Amino acid sequence: MTYTFVPIDLSDAVHQRELLRLLDIYMQDEMGNGAPMPTELAPEILQGLQNYPGYLGFFALADGQFAALANCNKNFSTFQAKPLLNIHDFVVHPNFRGQGVGKFLLDAIAEFVKEQGFCRINLEVRHDNLNAQKLYRKAGYDDCYERMYFWEKLL
Repeated sequence: MTYTFVPIDLSDAVHQRELLRLLDIYMQDEMGNGAPMPTELAPEILQGLQNYPGYLGFFALADGQFAALANCNKNFSTFQAKPLLNIHDFVVHPNFRGQGVGKFLLDAIAEFVKEQGFCRINLEVRHDNLNAQKLYRKAGYDDCYERMYFWEKLL
């Protein structure tokens, strides 16, 4: 199988459709929220991403099929005075899991942002998502040192 790395162009109708399709698959997954994307949310997602200057998104294609998606946010490390990337959503279509496309996408993202002068990549993973943790470790990710917690305040 041949993999291709594709930065997302939010003005491209195919990219918009595939982003929403893969994100819906992620939402329906037990590691998502277990429910389909509400119909009214799709245009809000696209508009929000188009208006957000810190958005970077990437696809991995497997033999021309959209197989994986990473929605990312640019941030800035004051400790290193360089940009950093946070991978917010990461999904591999179930038909392509276990075939290396997830690692391909993670490695391609790392190479892409390294060339752009980023200092690191952060990501979050559920404590019970052991398959994702295995993939991330395989791609060179591990707990932060010193270990960090991901906290939230719902508004």
